[in-house]
Amino acid sequence: MATTTQDPRRVTARLSHARVTPRKLRSVVELIRGKPVEIALNNLRFCQRHGAPLVSKLLRSAVANAEANHDLDVDRLVVAEVRVDGGPTLKRFHSGPMGRGMRILKRTSHVSVVLTEK
Repeated sequence: MATTTQDPRRVTARLSHARVTPRKLRSVVELIRGKPVEIALNNLRFCQRHGAPLVSKLLRSAVANAEANHDLDVDRLVVAEVRVDGGPTLKRFHSGPMGRGMRILKRTSHVSVVLTEK
């Protein structure tokens, strides 16, 4: 889930095909952008939004990779970038009036997190 970038002090983690709409995930991501990791995880723990546990798990994965693979100090990590992009859309049909089919779009998201040491 995490990939290495050119700068050894930057750790990237990516979550693909999350079954939450990008619009709803962006409101969760705004809570953690630019904050230290401890505060970001605390904000996500008390957030009632549907995507908060997914973003929290992704952030914990990025912290674990920073500690294990890059020997970075966990107490000095900051969420440098968080981006939510739209993923593939699942198209479903629901019966509508007069025998018609109504389209339902089940949207997915891709989330990427970049951590740096301050």
